[in-house]
Amino acid sequence: MFDIIGKKRWFFLFSLLVTIPGLFFIVLTPLTGGKEGLQFTIDYTGGTTWQIRFADASVGADDVAAVFHANGLQAIVVKQGNGFMDIKTEAIGLLPAPAPTPVPSVEPSASAGASASVEPSASAAASASAAAPSGSAAPSASAAPSAAPSPTPSAAPSAAPSASAGASASPSASPPVATGNTQLPTDGKGGEMVKALEARFGKIAEQASLTTIGPVVSADLINQALILILVGSLGILLWITYRFQDVKFGVTALVALVHDVIVVVGIFAMLGTFFRIEIDALFVTAMLTVIGFSVHDTIVVFDRIRENRARHAGEPFAEIVNHSILQTFARSIMTSFTVVLTLLSLYLFGGAAIRNFVLALLIGIISGTYSSIFNASPLLVVWHEWEDRRLGRTGASRAPRTRRAAS
Repeated sequence: MFDIIGKKRWFFLFSLLVTIPGLFFIVLTPLTGGKEGLQFTIDYTGGTTWQIRFADASVGADDVAAVFHANGLQAIVVKQGNGFMDIKTEAIGLLPAPAPTPVPSVEPSASAGASASVEPSASAAASASAAAPSGSAAPSASAAPSAAPSPTPSAAPSAAPSASAGASASPSASPPVATGNTQLPTDGKGGEMVKALEARFGKIAEQASLTTIGPVVSADLINQALILILVGSLGILLWITYRFQDVKFGVTALVALVHDVIVVVGIFAMLGTFFRIEIDALFVTAMLTVIGFSVHDTIVVFDRIRENRARHAGEPFAEIVNHSILQTFARSIMTSFTVVLTLLSLYLFGGAAIRNFVLALLIGIISGTYSSIFNASPLLVVWHEWEDRRLGRTGASRAPRTRRAAS
């Protein structure tokens, strides 16, 4: 029988070798101001991401970053293999704020129109008939001025300019050129950067995307992500403690869960440092999925430990845990292996949009399977043996092993 519990220190050492480098790169993130370690998309940092391709394929990323710096913007520029420049900079306004002057001019004209509409309809008819050069309506036109001599002619000219002013104001309120994801901006700071870049490197041949997110939205997303992870972890701790009527089960399961989170986040911190792989909104979904899978696998082992503990009362707790792990080992490996095969297929053929999401799941599932077998249960044994020594309960841990063959 393979003694997993007897070799628990080796498994703990392996976990430390995996998590310590990850923690180092995670800590680098605040120390370097985000230049190293975890790389976040603008979903979390706020700012503007801009993907453009110059007609001149020899333009370098450092040269583009220098142009942004010369215009007062700090930018991280990465050149992709397809020739596109991935530019990440602080939030820039794509269009200037609407000028305040057209708005008051539209408001009075609207009020004037409203006051004109309140006047009797006879004056409107008079102004309409006055516009006709001649005809049978001439007597009515001559009668109308006697009723309203001066206000009607002055109201008609004022209404006409107001209509023309409204027509001229609407184009100035909307952008002259649509600024969609594939159309270059022409106004605001974005328009200035287009002019500066084209003056330095020539024409911009294509724009793949242009996205700006403000800092308020990004701060809300960060808070929601932290709340989701903390509430989920706390709920798992409380439920496992209640289900097994022992806080040791809940805490050790939570420690294994934290191990999986550190492994996934740490590996992404390394990938962000060396390959500039970014964490997006889907990463939180992946982490919550990894947390659920890790705890699910741990509960299977813990449940078998509880059954064997009642069935083989009096035997050493380490023996019971080791036997329970071996009983569920094949089931845990086969379940995880089928999930890993599915995730590998998605990673290879699912497309670039979900590749980082699938990669996080893949790392988390493998780490969760390992921690459920080689971390959570051995930690439970370590805690139980420490509690026995503290309370002087040495007899139970050294009971004879005569009933193991019957299992």
